[in-house]
Amino acid sequence: MLILRNVKKLYDGSAADASAVKEGVDVFIDGATIHTVEPHDPELSIGDAHTAVDASRYTVTPGLVDCHGHVTVLGLAPDDMTVMNSQAAILYVERILHTSLVDGGCTSMRDVGGATHFMKRMVDDGVLIGPRLKIAICMLSTTGGHADFRGPDRCHATVSKLWGEAPGRPSSIVDGPWEARKRVREIKACGADLIKICSSPGVASPSDALEHRDFTAEEVEAICDEARSRGMKIASHAHSKSGIELAIRNGVTDIQHISWMDERLAEMAHERGCTVTPTSWVLHELPTAEGLSPFVMEKVKQAAEVHAEAVDHARKNGLRILAGTDPVLPGMHGRNYMEIVALVRDGLDPLHAWHAMTGAAADDIGQTDAGELTAGKRADLLLCEGDVLADPGLMDKGAIVEVVKDGVGYRGVLYDIPQRTFRSGIEDALAAKAR
Repeated sequence: MLILRNVKKLYDGSAADASAVKEGVDVFIDGATIHTVEPHDPELSIGDAHTAVDASRYTVTPGLVDCHGHVTVLGLAPDDMTVMNSQAAILYVERILHTSLVDGGCTSMRDVGGATHFMKRMVDDGVLIGPRLKIAICMLSTTGGHADFRGPDRCHATVSKLWGEAPGRPSSIVDGPWEARKRVREIKACGADLIKICSSPGVASPSDALEHRDFTAEEVEAICDEARSRGMKIASHAHSKSGIELAIRNGVTDIQHISWMDERLAEMAHERGCTVTPTSWVLHELPTAEGLSPFVMEKVKQAAEVHAEAVDHARKNGLRILAGTDPVLPGMHGRNYMEIVALVRDGLDPLHAWHAMTGAAADDIGQTDAGELTAGKRADLLLCEGDVLADPGLMDKGAIVEVVKDGVGYRGVLYDIPQRTFRSGIEDALAAKAR
């Protein structure tokens, strides 16, 4: 048993308010699981079978749950896409997974486009170090839509530069209800946990204008019906009002980006039980990104100007808000905590933002054994210096001391906590295969 003794402040991830915050507690960890959290007992006798860590200087939180990851995106520049479509891609995926966990504090992630079941298995088997994954595999859109990165000088014999067809990943580009239904069936057969669609154009794609339409209602309804029949939720990339409404009316469960969400749409989403994943951080970063075309930058500017107001509508109308980074720019991977910072900047109370990236997030993506520091949950946690609950920006200034996933530390700082290295991870995986 590992015991974190006398934790200065602990946020357990169970709520978006102070009821989830405790001070002066002992956290008992049994292997990979939280055994219990109890008020600190200074008289507690620690036997030889237990290890105690003095946590009296630390703020402890659950490991982060990123609801909008892209572990196969190095950047949006042509050279970045070329690399990620080459045989070197898996090496960059390994680096992105590693930094998301070890630097970004992300212990679970919903990858909403790009990651394959092979990558998920490699993490589960311990061959790759990173957050455990829930995967969409593709991001479905129509020809010329947000997933179609062939550009205006397209060659019709080529596939999109973004998540092209590959083993375990069919094409993201579909047209018509029956082709869409077949693609959902293919994606499920490839091991997907959810379906991701584009009910509106995007800001980063090369040829679709924000005010245009991507899918028709018939196509979205067909996708959602097929996904639900296979037990999968549906998330939709949706910036425009028409795209948000199209998603809500036809069965989408999570609306992502929400740039032009207004009060009417927020009320409609609430009535139908939708969640929203605003991806605030990337909307803060895109206006200063380099190498994007004037056409793309104009779309970025338009979305960035209205985004905070949309988040406010979602908050005021009681929508369940989830935190997702959408890390499509260089330098975003490994700073997953910045989505909490961005949500606070867009008007959320800090504990509301923390809940959006811990308990609420884990529950919604189906990782229900994580996201909270309560009895029976996975021992995923961050040990931080300073009050990161009140000021999450401290994490970008080195406040995270140790990242623990399943009871194992990955930074090698607190040596009383069991440590995991890349080498030992490979050795463990090979030993498991040999058995």
